[in-house]
Amino acid sequence: MTVESTAARKPRRSAGTTAAKSGASTTGTKNAASKRTSAAAGKKTPGAPGASGAGPELVQLLTPEGKRVKDATYDPYVADISPEELRGLYRDMVLTRRFDAEATSLQRQGELGLWASLLGQEAAQIGSGRATREDDYVFPTYREHGVAWCRGVDPTNLLGMFRGVNNGGWDPNSNNFHLYTIVIGSQTLHATGYAMGVAKDGADSAVIAYFGDGASSQGDVAESFTFSAVYNAPVVFFCQNNQWAISEPTEKQTRVPLYQRAQGYGFPGVRVDGNDVLACLAVTKWALERARRGEGPTLVEAYTYRMGAHTTSDDPTKYRADEERESWEAKDPILRLRTYLEASNHADEGFFAELEAESEALGKRVREVVRAMPDPDHFAIFENVYADGHALVDEERAQFAAYQASFADEGEGK
Repeated sequence: MTVESTAARKPRRSAGTTAAKSGASTTGTKNAASKRTSAAAGKKTPGAPGASGAGPELVQLLTPEGKRVKDATYDPYVADISPEELRGLYRDMVLTRRFDAEATSLQRQGELGLWASLLGQEAAQIGSGRATREDDYVFPTYREHGVAWCRGVDPTNLLGMFRGVNNGGWDPNSNNFHLYTIVIGSQTLHATGYAMGVAKDGADSAVIAYFGDGASSQGDVAESFTFSAVYNAPVVFFCQNNQWAISEPTEKQTRVPLYQRAQGYGFPGVRVDGNDVLACLAVTKWALERARRGEGPTLVEAYTYRMGAHTTSDDPTKYRADEERESWEAKDPILRLRTYLEASNHADEGFFAELEAESEALGKRVREVVRAMPDPDHFAIFENVYADGHALVDEERAQFAAYQASFADEGEGK
């Protein structure tokens, strides 16, 4: 499968260079823990609709037609972005989509048990992911393949769990990127607790937790909002509202826009165009800097669209219209940035051709690595259950060993 077939059938060429990381670091101000606890949790912030009721309904810096628009509050956070960094953002989105398409194909070929595609959500993930600093900590769900890419996690490491050969695939502390969380919404509590610890340690790093519109209805998320607000935790809640919680539309879950929920907890909420990588970068930088300054949590609602299925076990044609999907394909995040790059003369045909070759090489590597993954040790599941061992686990291990041995005995009896 080529890049053309995975870029929402719009950006027909995709290619890239070894572009520098775009917006990968932000300038942080060192703060004492006391500053965090003394800041007002409900402080009103300019440009944050959830805090003051003012500001735009949807923060947008790049229109669906690829036109750059101004925003007084958030422009400063991307004012110094270079053409090289813009190409880097484009490269990130194209390669992430290429990887995602390959994973979907591998599942269809029986190489993976399941796959949760991010198709259509690349801008939300790359923009927010590139806003984080190396010392920030990220808590994902199971669809944040683009954020993992930004954090330096090898994409092939994401596939082991979906192939059933490991329980995660990477060391969370190597990249400050937690393992994927399957239990809906629980990672927001983990993120809140971690952020409270960061504040007590007096560090100036921040925490970001990713979840979807469906998870926003979970009690764990509500508890996270409560604790983070009361303890002024340095955490950003990044909700990718792709408008469908499997087959449940957002309007069946809430009577107000999701970002407005933050008002009830006393911290800002902002809705950003989730298909606009520049806006997602700017808003997330703003929210993370608030956290580092000791101003507490922020809810960012990235309003986007899931162009594919919820997972490979889902059939979205049964619950949503083709016209809806087609209207969102016209807002494709990759096409949007490509149009801007071409109109601004920030990228030429050589760039796009090189990136297409790079994406093909990535797809080939993903296929080869997945098919070469060794079968797991059948007894690994019994390891690390308890720090010092446990009699019941030992008993279960022995029972499983006898069960496995029974197959060998049957073979010898033939």
